[in-house]
Amino acid sequence: MADDVVLRVRRNFKRPDPKVYAAFENIMSGFVVDAMMRVGALDHGIHCVTRANRVVGSALTVNAGPRDNLAVYAAISMAKPGDILVIDARGYPYSAAAGDNVVWQAKNSGVTGFVVDGMVRDLPGIEETGVPVWARGITPNSPFKNGPGEVGTRISVGGVSVESGDLVYADSDGVVIVPQARLAEVLVELEAIKKKEAQMEKLVKGGQKLPGWVPEFMASNKVQYLD
Repeated sequence: MADDVVLRVRRNFKRPDPKVYAAFENIMSGFVVDAMMRVGALDHGIHCVTRANRVVGSALTVNAGPRDNLAVYAAISMAKPGDILVIDARGYPYSAAAGDNVVWQAKNSGVTGFVVDGMVRDLPGIEETGVPVWARGITPNSPFKNGPGEVGTRISVGGVSVESGDLVYADSDGVVIVPQARLAEVLVELEAIKKKEAQMEKLVKGGQKLPGWVPEFMASNKVQYLD
């Protein structure tokens, strides 16, 4: 960045059609991972810290850096209904990237969730907002508002690359990012996963002890018995 520039902003990007969100109702994040060939979930350290624990929407990326949230405020200023703020705070453990007032203002601007690779504060106040938040933990330490930062650019959060406009699905198990370029294929695969999981659930609740392939595998030449 030039010396006099403390914020870089990408304003124009495509968001998913909100109609696709219906496909993610009444499922678990594991279904989405399975629909993406078993990948896409953020590092388990980014976990739900609120009682509200489910959201689906469009990523609005924030590169805040450690101990600063100028870019978070900039993101709120350009948020659209259904956006989820995905904040790269570098996993910094000694200062929060957002607190209850920030979450309230984001909610008032249409933001439906926060995913923070870092810390948050003011948990009782955040709970009052009803906005679900995923973060690495809680600290009362507050950030600065000096920058530098970026909004709308590619970031890496919890070991996963995230672009603004990617679909975010999060629940009590964790956060999964669906790249927008793969959304159509994932939606098709997700329907197959739903049917498969429903069938498996029916079987195990009916008493099934093992999938049918396990006895066959255990009797095959791929297993060597030592006694």
